[in-house]
Amino acid sequence: MDLKQLRDGIDNVDSEILSLFMKRMELCRGVADYKKEHNMPVFQGGREQQIIDRIVELTNDKNLEKGTSALFTTIMDISKILQNRTILAENRNYKYTAPDFAGAKKIGCQGTSGANSEAAAKKVFGDREFTFYPSFEEVFKAVQSGEADYGVLPVQNSTAGSVDSTYDLMANYPFYIVKMVTLEINHCLAAKKGTKLEDITCVYSHRQALSQCEVFLSKTGLKKHEYSNTATAAEKVLNSSEPIAAICSVDCAEKLGLEIIEKNIADCTINRTQFIVIAKDMQVAEDSDAVSVMLTIPHKEGSLYRLLTKFYVNNMNLLRIESRPIRDGSFNVMFFLDFSGKMTDPNVEAVLRDLEENLDFFRCIGTFKNETFS
Repeated sequence: MDLKQLRDGIDNVDSEILSLFMKRMELCRGVADYKKEHNMPVFQGGREQQIIDRIVELTNDKNLEKGTSALFTTIMDISKILQNRTILAENRNYKYTAPDFAGAKKIGCQGTSGANSEAAAKKVFGDREFTFYPSFEEVFKAVQSGEADYGVLPVQNSTAGSVDSTYDLMANYPFYIVKMVTLEINHCLAAKKGTKLEDITCVYSHRQALSQCEVFLSKTGLKKHEYSNTATAAEKVLNSSEPIAAICSVDCAEKLGLEIIEKNIADCTINRTQFIVIAKDMQVAEDSDAVSVMLTIPHKEGSLYRLLTKFYVNNMNLLRIESRPIRDGSFNVMFFLDFSGKMTDPNVEAVLRDLEENLDFFRCIGTFKNETFS
């Protein structure tokens, strides 16, 4: 056969495969109706493994066994999502509390007045008094205990990447993301009045800020020292008798009366940080179009592939995927995923249910309006 004949043959086989796939999905709908009527779970691990074992046994080419296993595993994953959609079709409950930012009595931020977290909080809550805590963990604790209605925390910077300490704490505290806000960051080098650049012995700032200004610091040869927050670093400079400096915002430097030695010192001209607003309970704003989850997957081949397939099949764009070590002595990780979708979308509900049924650990940690930038 020539190449055209071979390709025509493949097209014919593909049509047969599609026809059989559609027939299989129709049978799956019947299975879903039966499970719904008899209150049975969609996921039945024993049945799934039986199918895979049988398919592998029927594969008469050793080189194709993994391929057929992957093919039928994907088909079954699609089937489970379809069954969840069917089962949930007449049993939807979208009663969520809307965020009440205007009525919030106490909002927690890390650091002190002048911190970027305060500027981010102002974008959500307006010009009001905020409660400042010494660490990110104290903000989580305040929200968890009900001491604070909302907390504002950085999660990602466009230059330096994820704020690891926030992600580590997200795995340890119950909370929900109710909003995402993006802040333009304008770092400057600030010191006490009269201090010259050549006299500065050390620069203090948060690890992220230092990382975002790496080129400037390398060029000037200034010694770096990590500090809890850009604003508290600026306060340290103000109260020190040593010729030290801080990397902080222009607003913070001006508020404290520090001299701005150099402006716009970040490595990238456009430097943005995303902050999450967290609450103790699930709250869904009307314009929310992204969902955030945390989960673990089995430590075996194909697990990540199967996870990503679920979002692709449902036409859900993955906006972010992070992984952090669980810190239990193993090398297992916790995954944090943000994906496009509304909580009122039955496809989203089907995916969330599928993840909850099939993973050892899964938790939906909120929903928010996704901000996109060109």
